[in-house]
Amino acid sequence: MDAWNGPHDERWDAAQAALAESGITDGLPVVPPTRERVDTMLRMSGVDASQPLATLPPAYAEVTWRDAAINAVMAGCVPQYLPAVGAAVTAMAATEFNLLGISTTTGSATVCVIVNGPIAREIGMNSGANAFGPGNRANATIGRAVRLTLQNVGGARAGEIDMATLGQPAKYTFAFAENEAESPWPPLHVERGFDRAAGVVTVAGISGTIEVVDSESRTAEDLAQTFAQSMLIAGNVGGAGLLGGGESLIVMPPEHADAFARAGCSKAQTKALIYERALLAIDRLAPCLRERAVASGAARDGYLRVARKPDDVMIVVAGGVGRKAAYVPTWSGTTKAVSRAVF
Repeated sequence: MDAWNGPHDERWDAAQAALAESGITDGLPVVPPTRERVDTMLRMSGVDASQPLATLPPAYAEVTWRDAAINAVMAGCVPQYLPAVGAAVTAMAATEFNLLGISTTTGSATVCVIVNGPIAREIGMNSGANAFGPGNRANATIGRAVRLTLQNVGGARAGEIDMATLGQPAKYTFAFAENEAESPWPPLHVERGFDRAAGVVTVAGISGTIEVVDSESRTAEDLAQTFAQSMLIAGNVGGAGLLGGGESLIVMPPEHADAFARAGCSKAQTKALIYERALLAIDRLAPCLRERAVASGAARDGYLRVARKPDDVMIVVAGGVGRKAAYVPTWSGTTKAVSRAVF
């Protein structure tokens, strides 16, 4: 590898220093949001710059398309990505998402953005190999734009309002598309009431990712047991007496989804198989957590669960070759996933 042969621009270095000093970056270099770049993004996206998108906690500030465009430019988005960013901003402002809690907790909660429908293909999002990882501009910059908007307009600045004890790398960016082409089941947005041809963004408040590896199981029941046991995290007991926030997210590669489908399992049946096995006996908990679980009423039979009912478990098919899935615990505070159509 050699140094880039393009022109050296010392003004870039000065711009980065000034933007970092202003407090509007995420610690990484950004694209300077010049008036020309922002206006070009708005014009090419065909949106009204002054139109309000949402009111974002924790500052309860109004977000316009211009605000979203400024942060999308900084994140490195191209204009075609802005509608997805806008839909995510609108979704995370919904009351049931509880952005106030997610953005101010000392926990590691952050926003996960899942994109469905033709728009994911049109803008080149990655739904296959390394869908959570680097290498795809749309995935990387859409998630980053959402986070920068939350910070710069919503007021969730690290160490000031965002008081996460540790945080997590996904607080820089976490966005991916569902691998609808290789899924044997209806995609997430169809489950949630949208037309298959619609472009839809779903946001979930998540607390991290845990790899689930099973290349050996040959029955749906055995594979469900692996997923279920991977979800039993005592340190993620929420105030409602559940393991996590009650809407556990499983991101399943096509090979795992096909294994369930070949066994005759619909997505709903797969959820039920996993749910009925995802039980943590309360005697495994520290005494203080055990008392809280009993007091919540969620452990009347002596077990904690990952959700109140099987259908609350979310399954999204994504990824490439291999039987490596991810359990994505939802924040143990009160939050619900929210979906919005792309404008």
